[in-house]
Amino acid sequence: MADNRPNILVVQADQLANLAIGAYGSSVASTPRLDELADRGVVFDNAYCNFPLCAPSRFSMMAGQLASTIAAYDNGAEFPSSIPTFAHYLRALDYQTCLVGKMHFVGADQLHGFEQRLTTDIYPGDFGWTGDWTEARTKFGNDVITFTDAGVCERNAQIEYDEEVCHRAKRKLYDLARAADARPFLLFASFTHPHDPYQCREQHWRRYRHDDIPLPRVAKSQADMDPYSRRLIEAYGLTGRPPSDEQVRIARHAYFGSVSYFDDILGELLAVLRQTGLAQNTVVIVTTDHGDMLGEHGLWYKKTFYEDACRIPLILHHPALAPRRVTANVSLVDLLPTLLDIAGDAGLESAVEPLPGSSLLPLADGGGGSERAVFAENLAESACTPLLMVRRGALKYIYSAADPDQLYDLAADPDERINLVDDPARAEQAAEMRALIEANWDAAALNEQILLSQKRRLFLRQVYGDSLAGAWEFSPDDELERHCLRADRIYNDWAYGGTLGLRVPES
Repeated sequence: MADNRPNILVVQADQLANLAIGAYGSSVASTPRLDELADRGVVFDNAYCNFPLCAPSRFSMMAGQLASTIAAYDNGAEFPSSIPTFAHYLRALDYQTCLVGKMHFVGADQLHGFEQRLTTDIYPGDFGWTGDWTEARTKFGNDVITFTDAGVCERNAQIEYDEEVCHRAKRKLYDLARAADARPFLLFASFTHPHDPYQCREQHWRRYRHDDIPLPRVAKSQADMDPYSRRLIEAYGLTGRPPSDEQVRIARHAYFGSVSYFDDILGELLAVLRQTGLAQNTVVIVTTDHGDMLGEHGLWYKKTFYEDACRIPLILHHPALAPRRVTANVSLVDLLPTLLDIAGDAGLESAVEPLPGSSLLPLADGGGGSERAVFAENLAESACTPLLMVRRGALKYIYSAADPDQLYDLAADPDERINLVDDPARAEQAAEMRALIEANWDAAALNEQILLSQKRRLFLRQVYGDSLAGAWEFSPDDELERHCLRADRIYNDWAYGGTLGLRVPES
């Protein structure tokens, strides 16, 4: 009996900010494939990551749990094999599951439920990037080279990686189209662009006039920053030496170019879906792990709850759903329930534990949800204590035991210029939002758990030194072998057996 459930293609960027996408309001961005997919699909205007940092965001997304629930405290935290992920659940629902590209898994398990992984990871899988709240600046942190070496390049490490990921993802789609396996598939293709370095190829740089690249909307001196933002600046080695306006524009120009490069890659994958006929029954989801501040509020990269770092693009194209825009607050922990819903488990009966997220399909089909609350965490280096965020409706509240609380009304103040937490007229709202934080976390207990985790991992890092490096890295099989003639096959069976989309041209 044929399985008519839809295939699923998830395409994830790294550090993709809404401000560089036409579908999210940029008048400068050159993102035709993202914009076309948005025009034909469902756009979530208020989607958030649950941790504005690479590895914790991805672990949280895959597990459908907040990062603190699974001890994903920073980029050097292990992702335990005992945590069920959406890949496990879809395998249980009889889906083929394949990962190609970056996932930043830390630990011995480099699959986490995927049946197949087609590339190695771009980042280390050990404890080398463990956060340390006692350090003002880590050896693996960013620094001024971000700006001195921004601009145009012919190739760099990230371009090389994404070229290979794109190639293997396209080849996998062709293989899926001609395979005898009748099961539907989940293909998760994850790219490292437009993550810094802020460099792009000439062809993508030239898609923009340099003078058209906007400078940050909210310029802020380091003296005017909140205490946590100043700690971030110190961690980046930028205290007292912010980039010049021209350095900012060059970095942003190259970033926009990198977004256009990712847009080209997306176009290549979508073209293969059309060429193979898979597009008719494939759900396409495009998102990222977090955004990029790009100089807004004087900040760069991620690890902050300002909108440019934690509000993210999320576009869902389902052949059975009409285009629409959804304004309800959603987050990446909603992805797991959504994938289960697409796979036929709308009631989440396969889930082995409570999930904080909800399927996005009802919203995508026109349902309500404007008062949904989303929660996010920042537990990594520079935080010094748990930084916790909740958004409900238009209000965003940020809590830290070390820093002053913050409250923003994003409807009246979308650029987050005015902290309303001490406004007497907002006292009731501030108390309600603070109560949501306190109901969702035991901040003091979480603080102790993080400190113990850091102490353990820093000790193990010291003991192992470089001996652990590489032990947890993933080396994929050579997929090209599957397309080569070997002695156990007949030439004609090999040469003609894998043909896809053959037609005889009319004379």
